[in-house]
Amino acid sequence: QSAAFGRIEYLKTDEKNVASLMSNLPEEYSISNYPNPFNPTTTINYQLPEKSFVTLKVFDILGKEVATLVNETKSAGYHTVIFDAGHSERGRGMTSGVYIYTIQANGITQSKKMLLAK
Repeated sequence: QSAAFGRIEYLKTDEKNVASLMSNLPEEYSISNYPNPFNPTTTINYQLPEKSFVTLKVFDILGKEVATLVNETKSAGYHTVIFDAGHSERGRGMTSGVYIYTIQANGITQSKKMLLAK
């Protein structure tokens, strides 16, 4: 019979350390993607200054929803999601062209364009 022992470490923090950790959080909502143009995948980065319920969707140029990438509560910080135009839920047969990705969180909405180049 064997026993596994783990190691417990304690980290002493003070106000200075907490302030330093807090300063690493984003100060505003923002989104970006790369590469752009893309084929067939692009990485969408978004940042949240506070815990938020987030929806991140992709639309074609006519406003038809192509994919929902995020639809849940996320912690404050920096987040990444990969959009694959070849395997999105409604992305079959996606053609080359401009697509819009939109994030909504805490009453804030931001949209940007991305180009699928086949």
